[in-house]
Amino acid sequence: MIEEDLHLEVLRLLEREPDMSQRQLARSLGLSVGKTHYALKAVLDRGWVKAQNFRRSDNRSAYLYKLTPSGLQEKARLAYGLLQRKRAEHEALMTEIEQLCAELRGTKAANEPPAP
Repeated sequence: MIEEDLHLEVLRLLEREPDMSQRQLARSLGLSVGKTHYALKAVLDRGWVKAQNFRRSDNRSAYLYKLTPSGLQEKARLAYGLLQRKRAEHEALMTEIEQLCAELRGTKAANEPPAP
């Protein structure tokens, strides 16, 4: 996964569920807890997310994650970049599909018996 895509997905998940544990976040991302910790630390260090301890939690290590204004701005920027890459991929795929269709049409015409 591209680092920017990972950061975008972390921001999306934490915006939806700010009380996610790192283990839950890792499960949602399909990554190890260690890799998730690295990604979470990156968004925290950049100031895109703030972490606060739960005051009245039985689990003292539980955090509440909140996207900062710069985090919301970065989420939008990353989403736009992902959209642009996906559009370019779509265009390339459509071109390849057209080429394959043309190739198959040519093959079909060559394999047909000659007309009487």
